[in-house]
Amino acid sequence: MQKETTRKCIVTGKVLEKGQMLRFTVMADGMVVPDFRKKLPGKGVYVVDAKSSLTKAVEANLFAKALKMKAKVDKDLPAKVETLLMRRALDLVSLARKAGDLVWGMDKVVDALKKNRVAFLLEASDAGEDGRKKLESYAKDLEIFKLFTVEELDKELAKDNTVYLALVKGKMATTVRNALVRLSDFLTN
Repeated sequence: MQKETTRKCIVTGKVLEKGQMLRFTVMADGMVVPDFRKKLPGKGVYVVDAKSSLTKAVEANLFAKALKMKAKVDKDLPAKVETLLMRRALDLVSLARKAGDLVWGMDKVVDALKKNRVAFLLEASDAGEDGRKKLESYAKDLEIFKLFTVEELDKELAKDNTVYLALVKGKMATTVRNALVRLSDFLTN
């Protein structure tokens, strides 16, 4: 028998793949907590991967309604989820660097683009306009994520002035991209 791979959002009522949703569960003390790895005991409830939907679930006490029990929800849950998703994405970018699958610096990124080695690009959200235009001229139709500031990338990668990064094609790039898409979806939907 095949496992059920879709779930219904407690906010929108949409039935989506589990990978497009955020899972939450209730601990023994009644507190609702994120369970993105789906390892915590208890019944899970799902919210679409969108900060606006999670905010609505918190404000309207939809977790208690969906679980049919008393549930305590921290009013800062959307901000905490954003932090968790951001931390996961940055950890994976750092892991890609350690695995040798990350290229950084405009010249090295452009060289990797010319050699058709790049799966997607990361650009600091506060990058300068001239560098942005140059990178986009080489990137053609490649996906460019602009989720982190120079300061956040510098801190994570222990580098200075980390503005342009490229993920080399491969399994690691897929894993990192999935985390970046999840974060992007959460922030923009």
